[in-house]
Amino acid sequence: MDFTKKVGFVALGEINTPIEKLWEKHDMALAAIKGFDDCEVYDAGLVIDDPKYKYADAAIKKLKKQEFDVLLLCVCGWIPTHAVIRVTDEYRHTPMILWGLCGWIENGKMITTAEQAGTTAIRPTFQEMHYTFKYFYNVIGEEMPLEGIHKYITAAHAAKELRHIHMGTMGYRDMLLYGTMFEGFSMRRDIGLEVETFEMLEMTQYAKKVKKADIEEVVKYMKENWKFNYPCDDEPMYAAARYALAIGKKIEERGWEAVTLNDVDGFKKLCGFPPAPIFVILMAKYGIPTTPENDVMGNATQVIAKLLTGQIAHYMEYYEFGKDTVLIGDPDYVPECVTDGGVQIHPAAFGLLSTSLVNVSKVKTGFVTNVRLIYTDGKYKLHMYQGDAVAPENWNEYGWDDPAPQLCSLRVKLTTPVEEFAQKVGCQHVIVTYGDNKELFEDFAQILGIEVI
Repeated sequence: MDFTKKVGFVALGEINTPIEKLWEKHDMALAAIKGFDDCEVYDAGLVIDDPKYKYADAAIKKLKKQEFDVLLLCVCGWIPTHAVIRVTDEYRHTPMILWGLCGWIENGKMITTAEQAGTTAIRPTFQEMHYTFKYFYNVIGEEMPLEGIHKYITAAHAAKELRHIHMGTMGYRDMLLYGTMFEGFSMRRDIGLEVETFEMLEMTQYAKKVKKADIEEVVKYMKENWKFNYPCDDEPMYAAARYALAIGKKIEERGWEAVTLNDVDGFKKLCGFPPAPIFVILMAKYGIPTTPENDVMGNATQVIAKLLTGQIAHYMEYYEFGKDTVLIGDPDYVPECVTDGGVQIHPAAFGLLSTSLVNVSKVKTGFVTNVRLIYTDGKYKLHMYQGDAVAPENWNEYGWDDPAPQLCSLRVKLTTPVEEFAQKVGCQHVIVTYGDNKELFEDFAQILGIEVI
């Protein structure tokens, strides 16, 4: 993934405003945007409403030399809207930021170049032109809205970057689940992701060719970095390393940025091996998000979350609802980066599996923004809620051999009523991100035309 955001920048002002002041404001705003250390800013200069559009056409010429994720229109003073549209309609399919600067205090008097006269004329015009944009404005004496501007830049970058990302799914529709399926045409058309399917046979063929030295290196990593609650034979560790490296070969060959695997009807049924440690190895070695059970929609949500937040967001499932909380947990694993105290493994048996390397790591707590991309009635929607995630009470899933492991889990106290959440939940799987990422996901959804629920 490329995390460098590219921003086209244009300053706007009226022909009768002293041009020195407009350039002064241009320089100030440009310096603020260049202060984002993850952004490349392409400056197209100043546009004023000269009769022959000399300034507008010069800006267009400069912008066409570069590709960018978002066009930032910085209003330095009043400007008739037609001069703005001269530039923006060349980029009508590019997300835009409309940013109005503000006046200043001089000798105890407020001085203004009427920036919000410009933005309040432009904003409804953009709306009627069906542009995709977000409106920001400065207030005299207050901090500039740079945090919000950066979030929208990030969301625009994510939306564009998705069209260059491929992800893999080994098999399809594990356990004949409905909520994990995906619709290929709309996924490519509306979201941008290319989903590639590969067969379990190919993985097992690759597994036979994995070099012993490479397997030994991974097993050594497991022994040095994972904590085992009970003694564990080497055999399941070697199997996990072999399978992970076989899948890793496909990841490297195809350049996948995420992968989901057939779990119950695949690894557990056909190989007699639970894939939990495989997932942990894949995340640690290849740095990509994973989900079990051919959860393409969850995996796609993870890709979006990584682009927006930089996090390897992990999946969890719903186990119990409380009065104002939900218990979410993972019967397989969580990535090492979200553990509290490192990877902890509990060798145990469950159901028909005689050996299972269960990841029972403690999970980081804190404020979370949980999301899930869903597809319903021919439209994509984003289910999102927030809450405080704390360590859960003692519990276990029925069916494990004693002593039954406590699975990786969190008790989340929601900021919205559980009843409201429950009536809108879109799947048994949810993707967990840490921090208040609500605005990021909302901006992203707005850019792609996705409803947030």
